[in-house]
Amino acid sequence: MDIARFIRDVPDFPIEGILFKDITPLLGNAEALQSTIDALVAHYADWRIDHVVAIESRGFIFGTPLALALGAGLVPIRKPGKLPADSVSVEYSLEYGTNTLEMHADAIQPGERVLVVDDLLATGGSAKAAISLVEQCQGQVVGTAFVIELAFLNGREALECYDVFSLLTY
Repeated sequence: MDIARFIRDVPDFPIEGILFKDITPLLGNAEALQSTIDALVAHYADWRIDHVVAIESRGFIFGTPLALALGAGLVPIRKPGKLPADSVSVEYSLEYGTNTLEMHADAIQPGERVLVVDDLLATGGSAKAAISLVEQCQGQVVGTAFVIELAFLNGREALECYDVFSLLTY
């Protein structure tokens, strides 16, 4: 299925000059959503993933069914103050500012094989932050997965030491 036809362009969101790639039409179509999950599962079916790390919040949408299909646990990466137990955190740069992400300190055990998932790869900042959190816990990041990659923002280069897989590239 051509899932690209379910991605809507929204100009000047969240700020002027940004062309936002909106996944809500894809999420609203059961066949397109299933096709997206199936494509991610097919790519990682033989990778022996222990945990899927999903980045808040749209990463949760794709990470949860992917983790279930792979027989892996799900680890949520959250914005500050959202996790109830001891956590590790990292600050990172965005296209227009900085942000912080957190993960429970005991979510990943040393040597566990981890797949990082989000809806979009732009500059790679949030994915690199998630990788840093996994590595702080001595997990092994074996790959990063995205529904959409904005190639002109060079996020793939920021993740050059890791396998990068995306379903759509703009």
